[in-house]
Amino acid sequence: MLVAIIDYGSGNLRSAANAFEHAALATNHRIAVTADPKELAEASHIVLPGVGAFADCMRGLENVNGMREALNEEVLGKQKPFLGICVGMQMLFDTGHEHGIHKGLGWIAGEVVNIGTRNEERDAKVLQLKIPHMGWNELSLKASYHPLLQGIKSGDHAYFVHSYHAVCKNAADVLATTDYGAQLTAIVARGNIMGTQFHPEKSQETGLRLIENFLKISS
Repeated sequence: MLVAIIDYGSGNLRSAANAFEHAALATNHRIAVTADPKELAEASHIVLPGVGAFADCMRGLENVNGMREALNEEVLGKQKPFLGICVGMQMLFDTGHEHGIHKGLGWIAGEVVNIGTRNEERDAKVLQLKIPHMGWNELSLKASYHPLLQGIKSGDHAYFVHSYHAVCKNAADVLATTDYGAQLTAIVARGNIMGTQFHPEKSQETGLRLIENFLKISS
């Protein structure tokens, strides 16, 4: 079975590939970092990492000829397990509000806004927090029954680096949050489509467990 980690020019993918290769020792998957849309047809699982600005990542993905169409066919059509990481998770949403308003993939309803944006949950103290939210923080699970979360519990730590966060339109799409002045979305899922705001490849035991769980999910 093949895990396709999509290469569209966003950051160093080696650390993500290393983490997946380590987790795959228990699941007998082969890991491929690829910019070839045709490889998605051969894959059992698809991973979309992301580092940088929302619009730049979307532009990079669109610039890989045929990749958007292949993603729609394999993820939406054939419902292969899909995991977005960091900005790769943010790209799942309708819009991103970093340096303007930009369209995302639109697979999960919601928008991606600055952590410092005021809303009904926030007060002045949230604006005093350092942005980006960077470092280790605790997870608070909202749906521990989900197969992605087996062996993971509230209070486990994950490694975050982000200035923007996803606001889900449907609360049921949120599997876990983390507290940084307010509850920020940490893990999302809608059917076969999953995402983490944190970096599982940098999150040691918690991250490796999540990756292994993902690899055990079948379409």
